[in-house]
Parts: sequence; C-alpha cells; structure tokens
Amino acid sequence: MGTSKFRDNLIFIVLLILAIVFLIPILTVLMNSFKGKFFISDTPFVFPNSKTFVGLENYMNGLKKTGFVQAFGWSLFITVFSVAAIVLFTSMTAWYITRVKTVFTKILYYLFVFSMIVPFQMVMFTMTKLANSLHLDNPIGIIVIYLGFAGFSVFLFSGFVKSIPLDIEEAAFIDGCSPIQTFFLVVFPILKPVSITAAILNTMWIWNDYLLPYLLIGNEYKTIPIAIQYLRGGYGSIDMGAMMAVLVLAIIPIIVFYFTCQKYIIKGAVSGAVKG
Repeated sequence: MGTSKFRDNLIFIVLLILAIVFLIPILTVLMNSFKGKFFISDTPFVFPNSKTFVGLENYMNGLKKTGFVQAFGWSLFITVFSVAAIVLFTSMTAWYITRVKTVFTKILYYLFVFSMIVPFQMVMFTMTKLANSLHLDNPIGIIVIYLGFAGFSVFLFSGFVKSIPLDIEEAAFIDGCSPIQTFFLVVFPILKPVSITAAILNTMWIWNDYLLPYLLIGNEYKTIPIAIQYLRGGYGSIDMGAMMAVLVLAIIPIIVFYFTCQKYIIKGAVSGAVKG
C-alpha cells in the first residue's frame, strides 16, 4: 500500500513538473505581450512593472499590422470546413474498409497507415505543383489537400469501428436501412467520442499549421500563422511586443476549444486503439 502511494505521488510530481515546463513558454508570451517592445529582449522573464507595462498597446499594434481580423476569418474558415470534411469522410472510409473484407480494403488501410510515417517535406514540392495544376491553391482547394493528409484519422476511426458490435448494423439492415442510412443513423452517432477526438487533434494541427497554407495560399489568403510571420519585418527588425500580443490572440481560441472538448480525447483515443 505504501509503495503504491509513493508511486502515485512520484507520478504526480513528475507530471506537475512537466506541466510547468510546458506552461512556461505560454506564460512568458502572455507576460511579454503587456511589455514595451524594447524591454522584452532585455528582461523576457521579468513581470511587467510601472516602467515596462504598456497595457493593450501591443494588441492594438498587432491587430493593425497583421490584419488579424481577416487572417482570423481565413483560419476559421479553413479549419472548420477542413475538420468537418476530415471527420465525415474519414469516418465513412474507416467504416467501409473495416466492414468490407477484401484485398483492396486491406491494401487501402495499410496505405493510410503508411501515409502517417511519410514526412510532409518529402512530398511538399510535388504536392504544391499538383495543387497548382489542379487549381487547388485557394481556401476551398486547401480543404481537399488537408483531407488527403488525414490518414491518422482513418486509423483512429478504424480501431473504434472494430469495437462496434456488428449485430447493431445487421438489425438496421433488416429494418430496411440502406448502407448510407445505417452509417448516418446508427454508426455515426456511436462514433461521437472518437469523432470529437479526431476533430480536436485536427483542429489543433490545421489552426497552427504554417507551411502548407504558406506554400499554397500564403500570398493572397493569409492565415494567422502567416500573418504573424510578417511581423518580422526586414533586416531582422521584429516588433516583439506586437508579435507576443498576436500570439496570445491566436492561442486563445484553440485553448478554449480544447478545454471545452478535452474530456472526449482520452476516451476516444483509447477506444480507437483497443482493436486498431
């Protein structure tokens, strides 16, 4: 009993230290977002005082210099519709390749698994050329590109579908449901925990993604990461105060979304890995 309690306390201390380590960069950015830009480099880890505190000046400058409102709109549009497409189509794909046992579906499943280990940098040049040729270098087209990189979601949904009793679907077929009706009326509601997990993971990825939007749509449709990058200016000139403020504004939506749905993450991930 004593050994178990000691182990639990040790795990708690280790996790607490890790949490502090991960929170320090965020707290540092938040703290410096209220300091004058000339004081950030000199005293980055010191709390603002009467001399360094500038109130909301950095936030106002950041909003003005980056066109944050427009960038926020493009990021929101791309993230929402990309995540919706990923959740819908990858869940349907996972259901099909799990229930239809053929050589084709088995090969398809392993192709999705293989896509998870291929670095993006390996395909980004050919992907960019292909996207330009197919006129996918726009906010609508990039949604299709993100869907193509959603192999992990197929893997996640496949593991969860395997845990669903087949009798439920057979009962729906006996009652006269078509395969599409069976999926949307019976299977998809059961997939709610893993759907929310996939939505959270893909939202954090797409919202924070810099490289893919920069390669495809960066010059005309700036998302938040691209807009922040333009604060660097030329010849190493960086408005650190405005950058810190805009980083805080960029982090807030994803943190709110995460804490709203966090209870589903572990449940969905564990369920999806049971038989995956």
